[in-house]
Amino acid sequence: MFRKLESIERQFEDLSRRMSDPEAMKDKARYLADAKGYSEMERIVEAYRDFRGIEKEILETEKILKGADPELRQLASEEWEELNRRRESLLDEMKSLLVPRDPNDEKNVILEIRAGTGGVEAALFAQELFRMYTRYVERQGWRMEALDLSQSELGGLKEVIATIEGKNAYSRLRYESGVHRVQRVPRTEASGRIHTSTATVAVLPEAEDVEVEIAEKDLRIDRFCSTGPGGQSVNTTYSAIRITHLPTGMVVQCQDQKSQHKNKAKALKVLRSRLLENARQEQHDSIAKDRRTQIGSGDRSEKIRTYNFPQSRVTDHRINVTIHQIESFMDGNLDPIIEPLAAHSQSERLKAETVVAASPSSSSGTS
Repeated sequence: MFRKLESIERQFEDLSRRMSDPEAMKDKARYLADAKGYSEMERIVEAYRDFRGIEKEILETEKILKGADPELRQLASEEWEELNRRRESLLDEMKSLLVPRDPNDEKNVILEIRAGTGGVEAALFAQELFRMYTRYVERQGWRMEALDLSQSELGGLKEVIATIEGKNAYSRLRYESGVHRVQRVPRTEASGRIHTSTATVAVLPEAEDVEVEIAEKDLRIDRFCSTGPGGQSVNTTYSAIRITHLPTGMVVQCQDQKSQHKNKAKALKVLRSRLLENARQEQHDSIAKDRRTQIGSGDRSEKIRTYNFPQSRVTDHRINVTIHQIESFMDGNLDPIIEPLAAHSQSERLKAETVVAASPSSSSGTS
């Protein structure tokens, strides 16, 4: 591990020198790439330098511990314990920082919510989930835009597709993919009996144009009139777009804009993200079919969470975390569950890195 840290520190210093050269700004693309690399390495290097500084302090303190003055030895003993606590904390932090980040973590998100089993109640729950994520987006200072929305009776949602733009949006929301289950007494239930309904959530990293190439010949594009609220253009102009990807049969439509071109661009954005997710899932299945973990698999058939309204309880089944603040959670305060999920995922990745580092094929040198 320390060899790797030394190498990162050298790279960091090289980048620093290169970026301080007045000539560096002439190549803006390289400068931006260097700046990104510098930013990613900065915290690791700071932690490593702090760690080395503390190790020196520990050595100096141990010299005092061997001295003759009992008062100094007492003070040094207390300081030695605190320095070792800080040393262990920095060691854990460095291990965590060295775990490779998912390249999708910084991407924007395509959010898809669909009513599952439960009829009207499932659609109402899908509507509440959409509001919950909308409030979370607002809390994070991100931006959400609905691309396609299909309403049901009683104000519920059959389906909604939206984009979410913001720093590290995918890294925060990636664990939301799966089946969300609700247990409560529906508005339409006269006897007070508790029903169970579901909705599915898919969180896809937004695909760049260069990541997924779509041939025009593989697309069937249909134009139709928008439906729902929207003023005079509704049912009068063919601005809504439905795109069918012929090789896969995948269908995407967008009707939120009055401009046909804008709707087409947004529909293609969703299609690219779905195709990228399918490719990633196929690769994931072939490589780790027998070792798939619950977190990060994106398997939408998994029941990941239960929302029990009578008990004011939200339970995430992947990490067995339960909170009793359902109203706050449904109002967008998702961090009490997102934080433990992210920590657990980080811990699992760290374990995997440790196993790889300890394997015979990677242990030719010292750490």
